[in-house]
Amino acid sequence: MGFRRFAAWLIGLAAILIAAGAYRPDLVKTWAPNLAPQAEALHALLPAALAGTPVAGAPQPAAQPPAGGGPPVPVVVGQVLRKDFPWRIDAIGTVQPIASVALRTHLDATIDKVLVADGAAVKRGDVLIKLDSRQVEAQLKGAEAQLAKDQAQLEQNKRDVVRDADLVARAATPTINLDNAKTTQATTEAAILGDKAAIDNFKVQLDWLTIAAPITGRVGVINLKEGNLAKAGDNSAAGVLATINQISPIYAAFSITQTMLPSLREAMAAGAKVTATPQGSLKTATGRLALIENAIDPGTGTILARAIFDNADEMMWPGQLCNLSITLRDEPDTVVAPREAVQVGQSGNFVFTIVDGRAHVQPVVAGRNQDGMIVVTKGLAGGETVVIDGALLLREGTTVSIREAQKGAS
Repeated sequence: MGFRRFAAWLIGLAAILIAAGAYRPDLVKTWAPNLAPQAEALHALLPAALAGTPVAGAPQPAAQPPAGGGPPVPVVVGQVLRKDFPWRIDAIGTVQPIASVALRTHLDATIDKVLVADGAAVKRGDVLIKLDSRQVEAQLKGAEAQLAKDQAQLEQNKRDVVRDADLVARAATPTINLDNAKTTQATTEAAILGDKAAIDNFKVQLDWLTIAAPITGRVGVINLKEGNLAKAGDNSAAGVLATINQISPIYAAFSITQTMLPSLREAMAAGAKVTATPQGSLKTATGRLALIENAIDPGTGTILARAIFDNADEMMWPGQLCNLSITLRDEPDTVVAPREAVQVGQSGNFVFTIVDGRAHVQPVVAGRNQDGMIVVTKGLAGGETVVIDGALLLREGTTVSIREAQKGAS
């Protein structure tokens, strides 16, 4: 253990002497002549090292390539375009019927006949269900009979009035008899009016017992079939005989942020087009903005709007979700760049343009993103070539080589 310490001490001493010899080789010659060659070599290297100049025989650092030097960086490029560009917003909409009617009975009656199949298309006025009408028909006949009786009585009352008037004129009967005859005639006339009202009432009830489609659309499941008792005043779901939804035309409702309200109102006034693609379908339908609700939801800051579609082929179905695309307006002479070209830096957005085979940093102000393109409101004029892939290896002045994009790459 003592020998190791002694050897380490000797090695450290030699290192100190060599380091000192770099500055005072004459002292090394005096104290340790065997280390003099190393000290003189270090002393010869010291001025060159301090001056930063290369010394013959000494290792040299690798040279730094100038900006743009080295092999070209392969990149994929795209074009900046100046063209008419539509301003379009996308939303998720829910298909809603313009009209939906739940059929209920006005009277307690047994279902006599169901004349429509579940899910069938119906037209306004088609008879769907007939209820047992025998009791109302009997009541109607009774009211008609009472009317006939009262009309006959009225004829008798009129004759009495004529006779009493003649007798009073000849002073053959008191005037009170004529007054009583007139009163009886008026009473009978009032009874006839009541009879006619009762007949009208029974006729209305008779119409109620024949349930027809109030709108054109498609009926759902008939909840009560023949033989079941339909009860009036049942406001529960069980009291609904069937529901008819209007299918053509039809609404698609969607919510949009309140900041878009002025643009949306302008678009609706101009007859803006709306396309709808039901989720799970490859078909699209074209409609137009129909209405905007009269109040903004303060809880969400959105407003509900509806687009209307003809839907003659019944492609859109009530309750269905669909992807909506609303074209607010066409903006002429707009500069657009590929979405992948716009990068985000500490100072804002920028793109790499290619000029004479070199990359150049160009700051830009980016707007909305649509159809894989970004609207550039400042920084580009259109026609520039910009890098859309490979920008991570670029800096100002880097030499580039243009390659084709791989098939299937986004």
